[in-house]
Amino acid sequence: MAEPSFLTAVRESYDTIAADYVERVPPPAAMDPLSRGMLAGFAELVRTAGLGPVADLGCGPGRGTAHLAGLGCPSSASICRRRWSGMARHAYPNLRFTEGSMTALEMRDDELGSILAWYSTHHTPSQWLPDVFAEFHRTLAPGGYLLWGDYVGDERLQPTHGYGRLVSYESYLLPLDRMVDLLDQAGLVVTARLKQEPGGRVNRQHACILARKPETP
Repeated sequence: MAEPSFLTAVRESYDTIAADYVERVPPPAAMDPLSRGMLAGFAELVRTAGLGPVADLGCGPGRGTAHLAGLGCPSSASICRRRWSGMARHAYPNLRFTEGSMTALEMRDDELGSILAWYSTHHTPSQWLPDVFAEFHRTLAPGGYLLWGDYVGDERLQPTHGYGRLVSYESYLLPLDRMVDLLDQAGLVVTARLKQEPGGRVNRQHACILARKPETP
């Protein structure tokens, strides 16, 4: 089956900007206090639930994966793009990274204790998000947690440059309530949400959503 065109554009663009991205984007420990707090709270829930490994889907250079590991979360095969997997393995040789797509995860049903999707879905067209969230639901164990964080809004962005390089990806921003609805339709129960206004290094509204797959009756 041919790769969707948006995935090809994202993969090729991020392969181009990889080195510049690592230099310019701060690690999780340097994020704003509220975002760090959401990650810390997620890590505590994951440890307490004890349902199995956490996967960082769209993990980029692996910083989020390493941050969660430092907070005591068991790590699974975090998913990143082709060039990025080598960078992540080099930076964090004790963690496992693999290549893949969120639209078709190569994981068994109920395999994951939790999922982190941290600024990794905004390049996904809205019509594909139900497939992505259905994969989250399928691979999460009953009672497992999802922490989603990303930009929100109501616009389609078509930049020509990113991190000083030519890019061909697009960004599809949806309102926070719409993201909550999509997660609900996928069978994930939202338990907390946080929306932040632009400020500091972030020039757009951004949000975090904590959701959970219902436990088996």
